[in-house]
Amino acid sequence: MKKNILVIPGDGIGQEVTKWGKAALEKIAELYSHQFSFDEAIMGHVAIEATGDPLPDETLNKAKNSDAILFGAIGHAKYDNDPSAKVRPEQGLLKIRKELGLYANIRPILLFDELLEASSLKPAILKGTDILFFRELTGDVYFGEKTKADDGSYASDLMNYHRYEVERIAVKAFEAARMRSKRLCSVDKANVLETSRLWRDVVQEVSKRYPDVETEHMFIDNAAMQLVKNPRKFDVVLTANLFGDILTDEASQIAGSMGMLASASIGDGTGFFEPIHGSAHDIAGKNIANPLASILSAALMLEISFGLKEEAKVITNAVADTLKTGYRTTDITNTSTAQDYILGTADMGAKVLEAIEAQKPIVQ
Repeated sequence: MKKNILVIPGDGIGQEVTKWGKAALEKIAELYSHQFSFDEAIMGHVAIEATGDPLPDETLNKAKNSDAILFGAIGHAKYDNDPSAKVRPEQGLLKIRKELGLYANIRPILLFDELLEASSLKPAILKGTDILFFRELTGDVYFGEKTKADDGSYASDLMNYHRYEVERIAVKAFEAARMRSKRLCSVDKANVLETSRLWRDVVQEVSKRYPDVETEHMFIDNAAMQLVKNPRKFDVVLTANLFGDILTDEASQIAGSMGMLASASIGDGTGFFEPIHGSAHDIAGKNIANPLASILSAALMLEISFGLKEEAKVITNAVADTLKTGYRTTDITNTSTAQDYILGTADMGAKVLEAIEAQKPIVQ
């Protein structure tokens, strides 16, 4: 298989972890005789510093002409401390989502048994959790009209959705539910918000096409509570942009760390794959960031964009084998972790590559 992959490391620890996601793809290409060609581009704070634009035209053009994109992280502390900044790193991320039509964000909450003790939740509550989130990505308050009074006394963000935006992601979520346990929970705030009432109406209409899927509707506040009370209650979760952003970050604690969770942003063309963690400038350059989410994002790319399920499973198994051996980065350690098994970014990435190599696939 021949594929063109664009790597956008982005900001902060994105520079460190993305190289290991790329390395995993290179190892798979070597073992399975695929031809993956790589190009690189800038986005976010580094792009602002270099060009004044968080998403330069050159980067966007490369993105549109690639088969898939492996992304790192975006952001910088200077913008957190200056909310009035007109040009911001996250504008690049929002723009590329819009330009590529990436309306569906897929976030698997994959819990490795070896990390049950790394979570802040009780192992008995967590064990067996397997959730697949579908977060709508191009609507809601992130893209609605924004206003702010000149004197700073008033501000507003318009939350809006069109019927077609809800329908297209609902279809993807229901299709996924059919391939799993045939259970879907749609999360909204239909008792308060008109957008949520539209959301619920459309999801109910789409559900009629999938009579074999059990559909449940839940308010966002209850869903946030149930996610930590009984995460095994959920299988496929479908929700809007803002609610999905919050719920999936909350769900990262199920997996033990944000450094463990991969995501895919897809539409009808080029897919965009990234760990859910941020740029974490406080630890950037210290060789302590967890590269596993980037490596698992590479696995998602293989499965979702390229249809290479066996190769994707090889990467996921390699991560599991590395954890079973006892290796940890600092974010997923516990009191029983041996000091010699606490690894930095580079060493953890190298261990996973060794585990991929050890599986010795037989190519026909």
